[in-house]
Order: sequence, then structure tokens, then C-alpha cells
Amino acid sequence: MPEMTTSSPVPRGDDADSDRLRALLERAATGRDSQAWSDLWTELYHNGSLDVAQPLVLHTLTDMAEDDHADTAASALLLAGALLVQADQRYETRHLRDRHAPEVARLLAAANRWRQVTADRNDYCHLLEAVLNLEGGIHWAQDLFWGVVNEEYELECPDPDGCASLWVIIGERGFFSAAEDYALSDDIDTFPLHPADPRALEGLGRRLYDLALTDGHEEVARTLTYAFGEATCPECEQRLSVVGQVIASSG
Repeated sequence: MPEMTTSSPVPRGDDADSDRLRALLERAATGRDSQAWSDLWTELYHNGSLDVAQPLVLHTLTDMAEDDHADTAASALLLAGALLVQADQRYETRHLRDRHAPEVARLLAAANRWRQVTADRNDYCHLLEAVLNLEGGIHWAQDLFWGVVNEEYELECPDPDGCASLWVIIGERGFFSAAEDYALSDDIDTFPLHPADPRALEGLGRRLYDLALTDGHEEVARTLTYAFGEATCPECEQRLSVVGQVIASSG
């Protein structure tokens, strides 16, 4: 083994992490490396092995969001929004949004710009999610739009006696609730959903509905009326707010 000298220093852990972060961001910016995005989500969001507070993170994601490549911009916006919401809830990073206010403002402007020109349904939903995450104030946008994109929610009945979980289906399979995953069996009882009347929607529900209509996504707007409507528990037959239980289950 060669002798260690002062001219051959051992790289510090934080330097190695910074180099890995920079390399991943550079690979992701090419728009052709899905594994780089997967690694960024894993190491920045899921296990925190890379430090989200490094200025390079939001600075680079902001530059990507303002790029002309739609897929890269959307990926950057979704990750940046998720990281900010997660940081809001952690003691050591809860002021990240304030420290990077200029980048957050640029990210939000980019999200709203891309939102208005995106034709794909699911990409559009992810951009709405990014807008809400970048604005801050709620922590459950990811759970809300997960259900819209995947056309189902798995929720808990709010009954204090503890009913079983229920599935709320909103999409091509129909609009109903069931006591088990409808995809696993056709022979189960279903209960029709009760969509919100668009004229009666208020607050966030009204805003998202209006945005979807304005942006030409009528099907998303219709689906949102079910997300902000009511479902029936198949066990106790109590009606419950879908979005209310999405919020409750998101912690």
C-alpha cells in the first residue's frame, strides 16, 4: 500500500458528497438520464444521504426549470417542490424556503408558465402539485395528486369504531368506493361517489378546478370534483369527504 503523505490527502466525506451531488445534477440536466433523477430522489428526498441545504441543489433545479426542455423542467419542478415541503417539516431545514426565496420565486414562475402549455394530463397534474408545493402552506398536495394521476385513493373511514380501509376509484374504471381493491375482483359491492358541485366549490378546490378549466384540462377539472366530493364507506355507509381523508392520512 503506498504511503500516505501530505501531498495525497484523503478526500473528506462532505467533499465527496458535494462531488456526487454535482455529478448527479449534471447528468439529470442532460434530460437523458432517468437513473440520475431516481438517484436524486433517493438521496435527497427519501433517505437524505445528500444534503438538500447545499445551495447547489435549488440553484441548479431552478436553472433546469427555466430551460426549454419540458421533461427536464417538469422533473426539476416536481423534485424542488417536494424537497421544500419536506424541508418545511424538518427542524434542521425548515427555513430553507426563506433562505432561497429568489430561487423559489423563479421556480414558481416557471411552474405556472409550464402549467399553461402542458397538454399531457398526468404531466399537468404533477405541475399543479409542484405549484402548490412551491407556494407552501399545505403538505398534502403530493397525496392529492397521486390519487388524481393513479385514479384511486386508499383511505380510512373516519368512524371512531374503526371501519376497514376503503378504495375510492376516480377514472376510467368509474367513480365509486369499494371495500377492497376493485382491480383484484369484479365481484364486490360498490357505492357511487358524490362529486362536489363546481358552483359550490370553495378555497383550494375552486382554485384548482378553475385552473384546470382555464388551462384546457376539462377531464382533470371533472376528476377534481370527485376528489373534493364525498365517498360512502362500504362498511358503515357513512359519507365522508375524500380530500378530508386524504389530508388525515397524510399526517
